Amino acid sequence: MPNKNGSVYGLSILSPIIDDAGATPSHDLQIRDYLASLPNGEESPFAQAPGTHMARLVVMDDVIFVGAPAIEEHLRSKYLVFESNCDGDLDSYLRGLAAAVPQHLDAIWSHCVGYPGAANAQSFVNYMKACQLETTFYFAAVNNKSVSETLRALQTQRAVADFITNHQGMKPAKLQGEFAKFVTKLKSAPLPKAGSMGPQRAIKIGGRDE
Repeated sequence: MPNKNGSVYGLSILSPIIDDAGATPSHDLQIRDYLASLPNGEESPFAQAPGTHMARLVVMDDVIFVGAPAIEEHLRSKYLVFESNCDGDLDSYLRGLAAAVPQHLDAIWSHCVGYPGAANAQSFVNYMKACQLETTFYFAAVNNKSVSETLRALQTQRAVADFITNHQGMKPAKLQGEFAKFVTKLKSAPLPKAGSMGPQRAIKIGGRDE
């Protein structure tokens, strides 16, 4: 089904950027500058929005002509492209965005044609849905698991890999005891924060006692 993969929603939005020759710098450059200043990982504003698996923002200047037999075409304006994979239904997700990070939404989309602002949640939802395209191909692989389930799975995967690395060569009897303690600690470990499971991050679940 387009836009849906089980319980995960694939959102694709193209918002036309204001073309104003008198704007200095231009609206597309102001968007680029703001996006470049945003933090990644758990400090990302989109990590603060509930249910976000991933979010991607990019300014599209034009479409690329790839040669015959394609026909050369051009966009009438530049576009802000927003892609997100999220939990739940679209309206709830967009309302969550408007409630969680309105200042960032306004700073970005205020440079787009017809943007009403995030203060009125329903107007914001209507605008974003008017700019929506049907999603039939997901930017990132999703597996029909919620954000919390995915974070827990990543936490477990990394913790087990670290345990294996740190306990190589241990005698079987002691290894069995260490693993039992590890499992207990893993079960009681807090859920990682959204955005905290990037490739550079590791979650420590206990240590090696010898």
